[in-house]
Amino acid sequence: MRINATHAHHVGNMIAISLSKSGIVTLTRGIEPVAEVASEIILADIKKEHALEEKVKTILSENEDEIEFQRVDEKQLFWMIKKKLSKEFDVTLSHEDRYSNIAHAILDELYEEDFLNYDVSENRVKNVIYDAIDNYLKGFIAIENAVLDKIQGYKRELVPGSEEYEIVFGKLYAEELQKRGMA
Repeated sequence: MRINATHAHHVGNMIAISLSKSGIVTLTRGIEPVAEVASEIILADIKKEHALEEKVKTILSENEDEIEFQRVDEKQLFWMIKKKLSKEFDVTLSHEDRYSNIAHAILDELYEEDFLNYDVSENRVKNVIYDAIDNYLKGFIAIENAVLDKIQGYKRELVPGSEEYEIVFGKLYAEELQKRGMA
């Protein structure tokens, strides 16, 4: 599963909380600045992938007639082009490697900007960040299902994608994160 832009803030918060609770680091400026740095790095990574996907869509669009004539599977072609261009856009496609790279980038930024101090191995701190990302993603599906169940229990029907639905979903999602100690 991949992180999308709407979740970057939540993942950033979870990283900051995990670092704070780890007992192996000292946050020199508190939780909020750490969460902000983590969120910004995650969003930058998401934007790189989005730019890559837009380029792939452009290529597919420019070759639409040929693709249709050759009866090529567009999903498979999309993936093949994305894979070929991923290095040019500095996007790691393997989720495990990608989140490891993000964890390392977050740790580097936090250390360089003096947001945290530690006396253990760098890898151990990076693993706390990586585990926070991984645990968030694992918990996301359960949280989303709980929120959807609550929305279905509403007396009036909310239309997915509507402004009201998004507001209610966001509020319930934040409550579930809080309830599970992830915010």
